[in-house]
Amino acid sequence: MLPEEAATEELATEPGGSLSDAPAAPVELPAVLEIPPETPAFARLYGEPLLRMPTDLFIPPDALEIFLDAFEGPLDLLLYLIRKQNFNILDIPMAQVTLQYLKYVDQIRLHNLELAAEYLLMAAMLIEIKSRMLLPQRVADDDLLDTYDPRADLVRRLLDYEQIKLAAYEINAIPQLGRDFTRPSLFVEQSNIPTWPDVDPLDLQRAWLDVLKRAKLTQHHRISRQELSVREHMTSILRQLQSARFVEFADLFQGQGGVPIVVVHFVAMLELAKETLIEITQAEPFAPIYVRLAYSPA
Repeated sequence: MLPEEAATEELATEPGGSLSDAPAAPVELPAVLEIPPETPAFARLYGEPLLRMPTDLFIPPDALEIFLDAFEGPLDLLLYLIRKQNFNILDIPMAQVTLQYLKYVDQIRLHNLELAAEYLLMAAMLIEIKSRMLLPQRVADDDLLDTYDPRADLVRRLLDYEQIKLAAYEINAIPQLGRDFTRPSLFVEQSNIPTWPDVDPLDLQRAWLDVLKRAKLTQHHRISRQELSVREHMTSILRQLQSARFVEFADLFQGQGGVPIVVVHFVAMLELAKETLIEITQAEPFAPIYVRLAYSPA
């Protein structure tokens, strides 16, 4: 008897013991078809190798579509065929170019019929140019050959298109924001940012001038009282006239000060004229006015 069988039998014979307390016998798992380790993985999914093709994988019909060289239009394809074979664009060999162009159009028709419509129009134009070149040249009335080239319009369009395409490449080579570079961004604490008034400086200047104008209108004026004596000014005028025979009217008011003093000085002169102590004379109209002492007979 094996040791494992003996231990199981002893456990079953002990009082209070049961077969349920015995350790379970090892369970044999069904055999799994193992893949030979030398089988190569045909793909990886999330880093794990795939050794066999999934049976529930759905592949859409257009998933394995073959993409041909992408061209922006019939002129782009035609220019590509000419430049690839180093043909002279001013002397295009229409037979070779038309044949290569039609082969490419046949490939487009198998995959995208709507896209092929535009290319078919150019193919018809190429065939027309080729057929016109096969016709014999006509002689004009003046026995000169008609030198018109059926390829002239096509050559002009190709040259214009090539010039625009080169300009587009140069523009595309210019660094663009978001594609070639990004603007640097820097976090700045809001409390450290100086806040300036969002007002135009000229508008602020006009508003300040309006405030000053209103302030000048509302300023306080202090009026002081000045006592002036008419008699004193009368005496001053008499003294001034005693030293000169005639004094011009304006000269009497020189050095008198402000407006109140001049007014009192003028009133004093009128009082002297009223009392016939002085005479105010004028030789003719618009002539200077003179003031002199009144003539008193001896």
